[in-house]
Amino acid sequence: MLSRSRSPLPVLLVLISFLLSQVNALYFYLEGSKQRCFYEELPGETTVVGNYKSEELIEASGLYAPNTERGLQINVEQQDNHHRVLNLRGDHAGRFVFSTADAGEYSICLYTVSSGWFSSATRTRLHLDLMFGEATHDSQPDHQKETLSDLALRVRELNVKVSNIRREQGYQKDREAEFRNTSEKANAHIRNWTIAQLVMLGLTCAWQIRHLKSFFVAKKLV
Repeated sequence: MLSRSRSPLPVLLVLISFLLSQVNALYFYLEGSKQRCFYEELPGETTVVGNYKSEELIEASGLYAPNTERGLQINVEQQDNHHRVLNLRGDHAGRFVFSTADAGEYSICLYTVSSGWFSSATRTRLHLDLMFGEATHDSQPDHQKETLSDLALRVRELNVKVSNIRREQGYQKDREAEFRNTSEKANAHIRNWTIAQLVMLGLTCAWQIRHLKSFFVAKKLV
C-alpha cells in the first residue's frame, strides 16, 4: 500500500510569512495625560497597523484593569514637512491604520483622554503592537474571502510582504546614496580647506623669508 506524502508547501509558506513579518510589540506606562511619542524611519507607500490595549491602575488593589471611560488619542505626523497623517481618538482598546505617502521619519504620539466629567490623573499601562507593511484579511471584501482558499490568501500576503521588503530595500539604497553624497561633499570641503591652509602657509613662509633677507641685507649681515 502506497502512502501519500503531504506537500510541505503550506507549512513552508507559513514559516516564511512568519519570518518576513515586521512586528514591534511592547508595553509601556503613561503617567496621567502625558504624551509618549515613537519615531520610525518608514519608506513611502507603506501601511502601518497598530493594535493597542490600555489598562488603568486601580490604586486600591494595585492591579491594572481596562477602563472603558478612558480612551486613547493617536497622532501621527511626518517630521520632514510636519504633515498630520492621522488624528484619531479611540477607545481604551482598538486598532489604527495609516499609510505613508513619502519616505521619511514619522512620529507616533499617544496619550490618554477621558470621556467622563471628573477624571483624576492616573497611571496607565499601554500594550502596543505595530505591524509595518502588513497585509491583513480585513483588506479583502467578504465575497473575495469566501472564494479564496487559505493557501491563496497566504500566497497573496507573502507577495505583499515581498513587495514591502523590496520597497524597504529601495528606501535604504536611497538613504545610503544620500549619505554617500553628503560624505563626499564633506570630504571635498575638508580637502579644499586643507589645500587653502597649505597655500596660506606657503605664502606666509615666503613672506617671512623675504622679510628676513631684506633685514639681513639692511644690517649688512649678508
